[in-house]
Amino acid sequence: MGILCQHCHQVPATVHLTDVLPSGEKRERHLCEACAQNEGLLLKPQEGITSILEKFVKHGASVQQTAKLQCPECGISWREFRSQGVLGCPHDYEVFAEHLVPLIERAHEGASTHVGKVPASSGVSAKRQARLVQLRRELAQAVEREDYERAAQLRDEIKAVEDGPN
Repeated sequence: MGILCQHCHQVPATVHLTDVLPSGEKRERHLCEACAQNEGLLLKPQEGITSILEKFVKHGASVQQTAKLQCPECGISWREFRSQGVLGCPHDYEVFAEHLVPLIERAHEGASTHVGKVPASSGVSAKRQARLVQLRRELAQAVEREDYERAAQLRDEIKAVEDGPN
């Protein structure tokens, strides 16, 4: 029997990688196809044309339904919002929530809350807190991906920010 997958330890490894670290050190990894795919190292198998066409038809129907959405308070439609880029009233966030959340997350790198710039007048403390929130979010994502090397780097960076000057 060949080398077992270093991730799941159950299936023979069929994907063999050599990572070159910033220090120049080489590290070999041996993964099964499923674990390599989970890490985004392999593309998923090609979909059949029937499956692609079914998704296309369903998406078209969904787009038509979305275009008909309209706020009962201010009357703005989803189509108007998409063309103007401005909502009509606070109620629109509830009416269009299903479609707005992905847009907001994409604009804020996966977050559904504002992660933009901090005003200079708020001081170093607020900037540090915002940086800690961002680092902790990245740490959680790294742990979820089981990227423990990155998680260790982020942990150290969080500690440095926490211990830094006030």
